[in-house]
Amino acid sequence: MEIIIDGKKCEAQYGEYLLDIARKNGIHIPTLCHSDALPGQATCRLCIVEVVEGSRRRVVTSCVFPVTREVEVFTNSEKIRRMRKNIIRLLSARAPKNEFIQKLREEYGLLQETRFAVDEKENCILCGLCVRACEEMGIFAISTVNRGIEKKVSTPFDEASDVCIGCGACAFVCPTRAINIMDENGVRHLWNKEFQLVKCQKCGEYFTTREHQEYMKQKFGEDNNYTLCEKCRKKAAGEKMAECYRI
Repeated sequence: MEIIIDGKKCEAQYGEYLLDIARKNGIHIPTLCHSDALPGQATCRLCIVEVVEGSRRRVVTSCVFPVTREVEVFTNSEKIRRMRKNIIRLLSARAPKNEFIQKLREEYGLLQETRFAVDEKENCILCGLCVRACEEMGIFAISTVNRGIEKKVSTPFDEASDVCIGCGACAFVCPTRAINIMDENGVRHLWNKEFQLVKCQKCGEYFTTREHQEYMKQKFGEDNNYTLCEKCRKKAAGEKMAECYRI
């Protein structure tokens, strides 16, 4: 089917999300909480757009809005810009010094926030991606705790988690780099806990924690190669494939 986004005709598949269609056609829609690895989070609401179906106009969240018929979409209308500015202001009040939030403020011409109380040390926007990543790993080491203005992401009682394997999936998906992860002298520091890092058997670079390595072995079996970093695994797979073609 064909839809129109900001005056541009775009091909779309039934059920395809608006954000994906826009990106395929080079149309910019700002996002923070969207991750290709964990789609459908839809918490930051930055990707709102205006959809017109006949005489009906409505604001939808493009990352979770499936296209089922021909529609016209406006990603940067006056109404959307006004709503998006308010969202950015609230995010800025939550994490005023964050570089990603600052870029959004500049993009939308917003001055320094004066109306809302701000916490200059905060970077977390409570999007929940880190918690979801931990759950998808099957670990459940972190969660959102407390309520209201005290709400945050943490381990139980802010103590070192017994189940955390230090994989870093939470930090990898965080859109604002709010999770402090530090690798130093073969040791990873994460969530008030220290993890011993292991080296890739081929390149010698530290690439994961011992706990993560053991967890993957238990989950997927000893036959899989967990002694190589991702770069070396890909290289080894490519060499193996090339060898098969030569044979």
